[in-house]
Amino acid sequence: MSGFRHVGDRLVHRGYIWNVVEASFVGPGGEHFQRDIVRSPGAVGVVPVRFDPEGNPVVVLVRQYRAAFDEHVVEIPAGMRDVEGEDPEVTANRELAEEVGLAAGQLTLLTRFMPSAGMTDSVLHLYLGTELREVPRQTHGPEEDAMEIVALPLGEAVERVLSGEIRDAKTVIGLLMVERGLRVADGT
Repeated sequence: MSGFRHVGDRLVHRGYIWNVVEASFVGPGGEHFQRDIVRSPGAVGVVPVRFDPEGNPVVVLVRQYRAAFDEHVVEIPAGMRDVEGEDPEVTANRELAEEVGLAAGQLTLLTRFMPSAGMTDSVLHLYLGTELREVPRQTHGPEEDAMEIVALPLGEAVERVLSGEIRDAKTVIGLLMVERGLRVADGT
């Protein structure tokens, strides 16, 4: 592929979910080089959409403490693909139940994207969740125990993206894709 060749990994750190490796490569001109890479099982995210009595879309989000930033972040329900061999759709519905107490009767794959191609091999499967029904909520850990469920009209959520209030990448991508998809479906 373009003259680059991956020749191996040296484990630097084994974590609970992620491993950090020093990966060795050979470039097109024969030069050897290394890159630090976070090896990840990947993740899923779901944009859960309900419709109010007037037919307007409402998204269900969470406001969750994120230790890496030491702040609360508004996000779509999401989680790691930490159950080996589990289909991403199953993971998506499991995360919906854990975080917001919902199950989707219909999950539609919006996209698969690389959240940080310069540092990790992680791929995030992003879904639209519709035909939502309530199920028991099963939080895990102090962040999920304390998270707040936030339901917003889709238009307001998109405005919060455009104003910079919602900054989480998977949430920005998901909300904009769903909003565009609904506009296209309506012919606007």
